[in-house]
Amino acid sequence: MRDVLIGIDAGTSVIKSVAFDLVGRQIAFTALPNRYETILGGGAEQDLARTWADTATTLQQLADKVPDLAKRVAAIAVTGQGDGTWLIDRDGEPVGKGWLWLDARAADIVEDIRARPEDRPRFEKTGSGLAACQQGPQLRLMERMTPERIERATTAFHCKDWLYFRLTGDRATDPSEGCFTFGDFASRQYSDEVVELLGLKHLRRLLPPMVDGAAQSAKLSAAAAGMTGLLAGTPVVLGYVDVACTALGAGLYDTAARPGCSIVGSTGMHMRLAVGAADVILNDSKTGYTMCMPAPGIYTQMQSNMAATLNIDWVLGLAAGILASQGISRTSAEMIPLIDEWIATSAPASLLYQPYVSEAGERGPFVDANARAGFVGISSRHGYGDLVRAVFEGLAFAGRDCYAVMGPLPGEVRLTGGAARSSALRKILGASLGAKIRTSKREEAGAAGAAMIAAVSIGQYASMDACAAEWVTPLLGAAEEPDAALAGIYDETYPAYAQAWQALRPVWHTMAGARKD
Repeated sequence: MRDVLIGIDAGTSVIKSVAFDLVGRQIAFTALPNRYETILGGGAEQDLARTWADTATTLQQLADKVPDLAKRVAAIAVTGQGDGTWLIDRDGEPVGKGWLWLDARAADIVEDIRARPEDRPRFEKTGSGLAACQQGPQLRLMERMTPERIERATTAFHCKDWLYFRLTGDRATDPSEGCFTFGDFASRQYSDEVVELLGLKHLRRLLPPMVDGAAQSAKLSAAAAGMTGLLAGTPVVLGYVDVACTALGAGLYDTAARPGCSIVGSTGMHMRLAVGAADVILNDSKTGYTMCMPAPGIYTQMQSNMAATLNIDWVLGLAAGILASQGISRTSAEMIPLIDEWIATSAPASLLYQPYVSEAGERGPFVDANARAGFVGISSRHGYGDLVRAVFEGLAFAGRDCYAVMGPLPGEVRLTGGAARSSALRKILGASLGAKIRTSKREEAGAAGAAMIAAVSIGQYASMDACAAEWVTPLLGAAEEPDAALAGIYDETYPAYAQAWQALRPVWHTMAGARKD
């Protein structure tokens, strides 16, 4: 009996394979740390062959946990980290290492394109702001740096596309990444106009066909079957980009409630559901993403702040470093239980914190590779607990910043990601948005979202609505109401937060120039 769906989620930090039954109950989970390297000048690269080998290993390990797995698998679905550029040649061999979404080397190309008036029609087609993490600018820079590499390449993939190719032998990408990078979100097809506006008409040959995994699948190849221990011919579904799959698994897909969805992990993703292309709200600043969802006429609009829990890691690391200098060892995990105490003993909004701690700068709701983190308003009365609270409030204000450019603030937000377990963050985010907060008991939302696409693809459900009703809705927790008094304080403080980053942009650019000298 084929009663198991496997969702693969090849993230930036971890590569996971998760087994579910046909109604969404998680059966087993395996994972390996993902490995990539940072390059001087803002680069971030990952070995393609190792990524596939690690993914295959997680599938092998899954068989150790699920009896008779190979015979029971109804379908395999794959999602993974978004953006980036993973090149292969005509023989299917990697052409160098993959460039990740963390790679900031194409920032100058992005600034040049964004400053031109023709970037507006590109934005209106894709519904997505241009950023250094995307494949278009990265291809331009690769061609400038290593033209022989581009000449050898025959296909440009994203991470999940590469894994799908190794699983099936098919060269494809999905409508979410295909359209927000090079396409027209309304038609769900590539746009030759967009490709030309990006200066890539001569490289149009590198773009693989778009495949909607909710409507079609391929078969596991004999070679991949040998690597994974699964059966050749098993249906394989190309999922949508990891953000879309995570939103799907976490509860964004609810056309009746129309909630927001925030993923607070290494990065912060803040999303609204758009029903129909006319419901997509484009901003004047040309930022954010519009992603096709695996259902007709449904889109996710997303704004992303580049660094979320990275800020928490940084502020906890300060304390850990001071303690270590005195011979006292404390890990971040050991310090996390102290967060609620620090926040409870500090006054709300006594400081502002700009959470731009990533070396890649910021991408939502503004794009600036030079953006950097900082505190505003420190005085001698402030202590470490005030800094911790300000970091959490900065993340919440960054979330509000993102939602504000996509339309009215949502009345309910469904929260996922590692930081969703923090009661302090839930309270601060809910008050900052004036919204109810709901979390899901779903442990692996990204893999679940990919598996949901497979469930619809193989006909287990007639529609994504029917699938979400069984896989998602029963796992949503009770709504946590926003603290009215705290919400009032944050309503008064938020304008200062927005004014601060607007005023600091020239300072960041001056500092970036000094660093280059």
